[in-house]
Amino acid sequence: MRESDRKLFLASVTDRYVRGELSRRNFLQAAGKLGLGAGALGLTATLPFGARQGFFNSAAAAEISPDADMMAWLKDVAKPFAGQTIRLATESTPPSNAINQHLKPFFEEATGINVEIEVLPLEQVLQKLTLDVASGLGTYDLYYLDQSWMASFSGDVIDPREKYAASSALAMPNYNFDDFLKPLVDGISMYEDTMVGVPYDIPIFIYMYRKDVYDELGLKVATTMDEFLANAQAIQKAKGPDIYGTTGQMKSGHYSLECDWTAWLWGHGGSVFGPDSKFSGNDDAGLAAMEYWVKLKENMPPGVTSWTWDGQGQSVGQGIAGQVLSWGEFFPSWDNPESSRVSGLMEAAVPPAPKALRTVGETGFGEIPGVGHQGGSSLAVSKYSKSQDAAWLFAQWATSADTQVFITTLGGGTGPTRTSVYDDARVKANAKPGIPGTTRHLNVVRDTIDNHMGSEPDLPEWAELSNDTIPVELGRFFAGEYDNPKAAMDSIADKVNKIVAG
Repeated sequence: MRESDRKLFLASVTDRYVRGELSRRNFLQAAGKLGLGAGALGLTATLPFGARQGFFNSAAAAEISPDADMMAWLKDVAKPFAGQTIRLATESTPPSNAINQHLKPFFEEATGINVEIEVLPLEQVLQKLTLDVASGLGTYDLYYLDQSWMASFSGDVIDPREKYAASSALAMPNYNFDDFLKPLVDGISMYEDTMVGVPYDIPIFIYMYRKDVYDELGLKVATTMDEFLANAQAIQKAKGPDIYGTTGQMKSGHYSLECDWTAWLWGHGGSVFGPDSKFSGNDDAGLAAMEYWVKLKENMPPGVTSWTWDGQGQSVGQGIAGQVLSWGEFFPSWDNPESSRVSGLMEAAVPPAPKALRTVGETGFGEIPGVGHQGGSSLAVSKYSKSQDAAWLFAQWATSADTQVFITTLGGGTGPTRTSVYDDARVKANAKPGIPGTTRHLNVVRDTIDNHMGSEPDLPEWAELSNDTIPVELGRFFAGEYDNPKAAMDSIADKVNKIVAG
């Protein structure tokens, strides 16, 4: 299939799905064959729980004072583009919400460039993106790119490093590409040798627990998988059913269930695929992970099998779970005293150490085992844009260290993608308990990105496998439809291998 034909077909498939003319399963199959990963359905790990709740630190919003030198540079260099309008369609992520609701006026006032941001469900972002690249009309100047879309759209965007080098007059002083955390550049912004966009957002699994409960029961922060389970059992025994030992995001057929599974799988030395490209979740390590998960689930609220990430996050915020391994984006919302029952009580730690950990060479399809399951996104400039220079100025400003500081301190739950933001005095000043948008968990987020990050395999069929096949069968197992973990995992292996084989 020619690239132009592939783009037109992808646009048609996505448009039909969003309009309700194509079933979920058929869309997943088609999207996978066209090279889209798990993000194709809008069920990826970019989960702005806090931003969805609409909380922002009003005090931080009142104190926004952008870097004067940067704004003066923007004002001068943007003069030829004043009056132009640039457009971005994006998922509801912490950076997008903070920029759209609080920061955009600063850029517009300095540059005279109008910025229109559409915040949409991810599948509608994909719909608009696919239609735009298929037509080449340049309706959107900037693309929000889920990590699983990098391969599909690498030819439709401008490599930011090349743009920075080629347009010295438009190169923001001190932008510093090396400041982006290297695992994020490699994991969410690169396709082969092309930098498709700049790192924009990074949700990742970290370990979070109730310090008051731990102190009361004399528990220590778990450093191993066995200790994490033992802590859950101790909390359940002493505090249940008012406070459960842990919680989950285990809705049958939902991508969130697959996310939980991978963390326990990787944590027991397993992997989704082996180097022979066959499903390996049914080997000894995979079965050990399932047996561990069954024991862990005994210490969770009954509702976990109907919850995605939102239900899981709310269960902690409501005070009914003592610990969890999940998205770090949750943490700032739990410190909001107006909406959380655990304000100031939660603490963060890096994930428990895996019992064993496979190397990339021991897996398949570029899978990177790590207990800190990650999802992320990049911001890219469309090569079809009629206002590329104006869009490039916005992209640099939106992902600059100064702007990331304000996105972070506003409290939407973001994980910064730049090293310097974690070290910034303004960010550290927000590292206090009991305030909305606390940043006191961010050192753990950075440590997890650098040392514990796990990434899913990259293959065309992953959209179908991670959003349908695997979580559907896992859901059937937890509903009691399989006699034992081995029967469930062998069934998944059979289905996965047939799909991968075509």
